[in-house]
Formats: sequence, structure tokens, C-alpha cells
Amino acid sequence: MKSRILVLFLLSLQSIVYSQYKISGTVVSELNKPINKVQIYNETGSLLGQTGILGKFNFSTEKEALQLIFYVEEYQLKNVFIQLKDFVDLKVTLETFSQNLSEIQIIARKEKVFELKRLQDVEGTSIFAGKKTEVILVNQSTANLATNNARQIFNQIAGLNIYQNDDAGLQLNIGGRGLDPNRTANFNTRQNGYDISADVLGYPESYYTPAAESLEEIQVIRGAASLQYGTQFGGLVNFVTKKPAKEQEIVFRNTAGSFGLFTNFTSLSDTQGKFSYYTFVNYKKGDGFRPNSNFESKNAFLHFGYQINDKSKLSLELTGLDYLAQQAGGLTDAMFNENPYQSNRNRNWFQVKWFLYNLKWEHKFSDKTNFSFSFFGLDASRDALGFRTNRVNQADPNSERDLIKGTFKNFGFESRLLSSYKIFDKKATFLIGSKFYKANNTNMQGPGSSGSDADFEMSLDEYPNYPRQSDSKFPNLNLSLFGENIFYINDKLSITPGFRLEYINTKRDEIIKDIVTDAAGNVINDNLRDEEESNERNFILLGIGTSYKFNNLLEFYGNISQNYRSVTFSDISTANPAFEISQDITDEKGFTIDAGLRGNYKNYFSYDANVFGVFYNDRINIYTRADGKAERDNIGDARILGIESLIDFNMKKFFKMNSNYVFNYFINSSFITSEYTSSDINGVVGNEVEFIPNINIKTGIRFGYQNFLSSIQYSYLSSQFSDATNAIGGSISGVTGEIPAYSILDFSTSYSYKFAKIEAGINNLLDTSYFTRRATGYPGPGIIPSAPRNWYAGLELKF
Repeated sequence: MKSRILVLFLLSLQSIVYSQYKISGTVVSELNKPINKVQIYNETGSLLGQTGILGKFNFSTEKEALQLIFYVEEYQLKNVFIQLKDFVDLKVTLETFSQNLSEIQIIARKEKVFELKRLQDVEGTSIFAGKKTEVILVNQSTANLATNNARQIFNQIAGLNIYQNDDAGLQLNIGGRGLDPNRTANFNTRQNGYDISADVLGYPESYYTPAAESLEEIQVIRGAASLQYGTQFGGLVNFVTKKPAKEQEIVFRNTAGSFGLFTNFTSLSDTQGKFSYYTFVNYKKGDGFRPNSNFESKNAFLHFGYQINDKSKLSLELTGLDYLAQQAGGLTDAMFNENPYQSNRNRNWFQVKWFLYNLKWEHKFSDKTNFSFSFFGLDASRDALGFRTNRVNQADPNSERDLIKGTFKNFGFESRLLSSYKIFDKKATFLIGSKFYKANNTNMQGPGSSGSDADFEMSLDEYPNYPRQSDSKFPNLNLSLFGENIFYINDKLSITPGFRLEYINTKRDEIIKDIVTDAAGNVINDNLRDEEESNERNFILLGIGTSYKFNNLLEFYGNISQNYRSVTFSDISTANPAFEISQDITDEKGFTIDAGLRGNYKNYFSYDANVFGVFYNDRINIYTRADGKAERDNIGDARILGIESLIDFNMKKFFKMNSNYVFNYFINSSFITSEYTSSDINGVVGNEVEFIPNINIKTGIRFGYQNFLSSIQYSYLSSQFSDATNAIGGSISGVTGEIPAYSILDFSTSYSYKFAKIEAGINNLLDTSYFTRRATGYPGPGIIPSAPRNWYAGLELKF
């Protein structure tokens, strides 16, 4: 690999020098006011640049003549032909529309006939060249946004495995390529570029999921994303919220649905001179589709921006979440087959309080150099209360409940400097960044009350002999330095090497009390111990990506990147009756490789097809021991290989329909094979890796006429295993065993008229009884059923 890179680098020294033409200018309205976020395309549809808040833009090109297209909502498209010289400075005036357009006409004007787009090589202070990037345009989705329906929202992201165990979208559970979907813990999850999970290294689970109704897009970067965004195997999921409107805008959305569902989303947005803001509140409540599963959620968000000058901007973001949910508990296989929607737990509760903050400074030192600094933090808690036993069919004795209380207090800052330059008369772009992250987490486990309400106070005075008691502190410190550089060998080929230098110091300070009593409740053994542990390590991760753009409509991309997953504190401490934890559990290591083709054929269809490999060393998960008990440990080394593809057909162009129509057909598929290649555990080598359906297909049609839009989607996943021993039959706890194949049909529709929009749909149209998850802890343990047929209807008003 190194020799090939050297050859390409040497060839670049002898390649032809292309002339570079610089184009800059300003876009204004008929009143001579600057227009923000005007997108500038060439005649083939490639994005060349975008204006800032002062209406200014600049970019470079090697072509001697260009046909430019200027686009922004609420203004007419404008075509400008320019014959280039050494320097071009433009002033472009856009005219407003004299009449309102229908939603379908707006979609047609944008010429974004596909719901998915890809990121440019460079955006802001990030590099995406040579990576597998997928961007969901949420405002074009016909999904059930009120309940964050991940099966629909992420329907064009190939190969995702999704836990579907609530009907309100309180938490996002997505994985892929053999990664556990539980709370999206194997992705680096961010909101507008900053971390939102509990603890990026120590407990990377995302209890907070941004309201889909507030989102502009969702960016998913897989494979080599570890170099810029962390060490994880999954990559990055970045939720990008809507930006402040140019004029005051108020949006009210109310949705009702099955099982007592009600949601309200209200947002307010405006820009006044240099000040701008976007804020929303989101309220959800419902009874749930099983007994004992009611919930109430309150979410609020504020973005406040201040444009210091045309080169510098400050923004502040605050996010609050408070939700309480009753948990119906897990089922055994026999219970699921008898009645998948039953519940024998009426005293289990779950509570989350989340507060995120972020202060960001963005500065443009020059036309070629951008800088960003982000200070972020989290102050949060998670409380879980209930009767838990590995025999989930056992009736609740109404005694004291198990209570787990966790707090997550962390902060950090991330700096990024991106600069474009020339090397040997060739374009290049350099990124250097650093991150400081400090977390102080606590976890307490002990007796809760014997009542049935959501009482999250410890009852140690009342139940001093409770068998599982602990008081734990988990301080973590992480320092990292990362960098990438795009070398453009010529106007088609680029190579992007990168590195990430990591320092991690994970500590554990626990007071643990194990009490054993006889049948009469007398204490036989009282084992009190104080355990301290410090795990300090540093290492470097390397990666390289390449891109060859045959033309503006076809690109080959490939990358390889090392990955690393630190042992989390839930891997090593929390007592769980459903499984035991090995004393020798260690970090996971490995690497990911991707290679694919993507493009757009004359707007007839968009496609992205790739092969990938994930090579996992010391993979952590649960296996069934010879004595029938489940244990969490390093299972062994695994190899995961697969093919992923998405093809989205613009049927409107095939049938020569006019701009009143939207008509798309997509098919999203992945085919994966996996195997444990080595293990010290008997009966594991040669087994399939858990959380991997060999076949994963989503396909559907989106159709619209004038203000009417509709979609129908079919999802199919083949069976998958939940543990490394590939157990078929369910255990007494329901934690291990096969997850059977399932297929789901969803339908959604909407109609817009002036300032109002009506939405409705039916999820799981065929009323399939199925499950996607065997939970090891809360909300189980055991099988967690997925929702039966359910409907929703909503009304949106925009002023």
C-alpha cells in the first residue's frame, strides 16, 4: 500500500499544471439586500459554492467557461454564463416569486429528486473525501417524523439494523455491519457537530434523540469516520437542526395516533440583522402498545447566533430533555408465542433528564482557511427502577425493586483548522484538529421502594440486606489530535491520508457490597470491598481514503481505517441478573475497509454500491456458557464481509412527467456474511457474528401530485443471532436465542394547502407480530416486542 501511494505521489510531481480561475461575488435581492445560503451549481448539477450571511461567495475552477445556476428558496432560479479570465467578480440579483408555489413545485425547482445526497469533499471544517457519506434530507421524507420512526427515516441508509421497541421514538437504536444497535452506542452521535451521548468513551449510549421534526438533515459517515470523529467502529451520525429563517416563522405541529399517542411540536425562528435564532419545544405522551408502557416526554432546544462580521460568527445552543416511561418488561419465547403484547411487570420505570450546551466560534481567516472552536458539555441523569430477574416469566412478588441511578457530567472542546493550498501546483486541503474531553460519571445500585410508583429514591435504611449494592465513580479523560490531507493528483484523482492520536485514561472507584441470605432472610455472607482501577493507554490510528471522479456523475471511492472501542463502565461493573461479567474483559480493536461506486445517471437514477469488510479483534458480547448461564466477555476475533447498495429511480423522468409530479422507486439492500475466526471459548469459532441479518432489504415508492405526497415502504430482515454461541432456542431469561426473520409494510401520506399541511399514515400495515431485540437489561431483560399495526394523523400550521 505504501509503495502505491509513493508512486502516485511521484507521478503528481510530473503532472500537467492546470490554470486556476478564481470566481467571487455577491448575491442580492431586488432591494439590494444580501441573500444567505444561495447554492451555486454548474450545468451538470455539481455544487460549486454557497453564499454566506452577507451574500458573498467564492470558488475556483479549471474550466475557461461556466454556466452557473443560482438557487435558493423563495427566489427564482437564475442562469449566468461567464467566460473566465484571471479573476471574475460577480454581482447577481435574484427576483422573488409573484405567486406561492406548491410543495411539489418547490421539490421540482430544487432539482433534488432524491431523498439522499452525499457530502462534498470539504464542508465547513470537515473533510469527507474518499469516505462513504450519506445524508438524509429530512424535509423531503414522508416518514412519521412525530414519532422519529427510524425504519422510515433511515430507509435509504444501506445495511442498518434497527431496534424497534417503542412507538414514540424516545430513543434511537441503530447499528450495522454487526454492531449492537442498543442506543446507537457504536456510532459517534452528534448534534450540529458536538457530542450528545452519555460519555463518548465510558458510556457512549444516546438516551437523547433530536426531534425529527426539527431536523434539516442527518449525516451518516461510515468506515474512515473514526479519524475525525473518534475511534468507534460504526462511524458518525450527525443530526443537523434547521437553521434560523430569514423572516419570522412559527410552526405548529400536532399529531395523534394509536394507543393514546399525542405529540406537539412548536418552533419559532427569525433573523434580525446580525442576530438569529431557532427554538422549539416538543411534547409527547402515550399509553404504549403494551400494558404498563405509558410515557411522557418534554424536549426543548434553543439556537442563538450572532454574526460578528463577514468572517466570524458565534452561536450558542441549549438542549433540554425530560422523559418518564413505564416499562412493560421482557418476555420469554413461550410468552411471546402465547401473546406478544402481554406484560407481567407493572412497577418498572425509566427516567431520563438531559441537558446539553454548546458554544461555537467559526472564523474565516481567508478565502482558503477556516477555523472552528466548539465548547460543549452535558449534565444528565438516568434512573432505572423495577423488578428484574433472569426468570422473566416469574410473577412480581411486590417486594423491594432494583434501582440503578446514573449521572453523567462531562465537558470538552474541539478545535479544527482547515486550509486549502497548493503543492507542486496541485490543489490540496489540510485539516488539523484537537479534542479535550473530561467526564465524571457516577452509578449507584441498590434497593428501591416496594411501591408501584416512579419513586427513584434509594431505600437502604429499609432494606439494608439487599443483595446487590454499589456506589461507583468513573472519571474519564481523553485527549486527541487528528489530521487529514486531501492530495489532488489531478482533476479526477485524490488521496486522503489521515491519523488520530489518542490518549485515554479511564478510572474506576467502586464500593461494592454483596450480601447472601438464607431462606429466612438471615445474612450468611456480607462481602464489602473497595475497588480502584486505572487504565491509561495511548495509541495512534491510521487511515487512508481515495476518490476517482470519472466525471461529475460517477465516482469511485475507497478507504481503510483502524478502529478502537474502549471498555465501557457498563461492561465491567453493573450487576445484572441476566448475565455475568468476565473479570478479564479488555478493549476491542480492528479496522474497517470500504470500496464503492456512487453517482447519478442523468437524473434517471441515483446509486451507491459498495463492498466492505470489518475485522474485529477481541469483540465483546454475550455468550452462553456450558452451565447455561450467559456471560459478557471478549468473545474472540471476527470477520464481517458484505455488499451494500442503494438505487433510487426517478420514475418521473422515465415516464416524462411534468413538474407537478414526484415519482420515485428505491431499493436499499445489504448482503452480509460473518464468522468468528478465533476464540478461546468452545463452540464459537466458525459461528456467525450476532446482530447480523444476512439479508436486509428496504424498498418503496414515493409518489406526489401537486400538493399531495405519499409513500409505501416494505422492509425485510432475515433471522439473526443474539449471542456468539448462535443459540436457537430462547433461554429462561429470553436474553439469548435467535431473532426470527420479519417483514413490515408502512404507508404515509400528506397534503399541503397554503400554510397548512395534513399528514397521516399506518405503520406495520399488515399487523405483523415480531421482535427485533433481546434486551440484556432495561427495558427487559428478555424479548422486547415491536409495535403492532398503528396509525397516526397530524396537522401542521406554518406562519
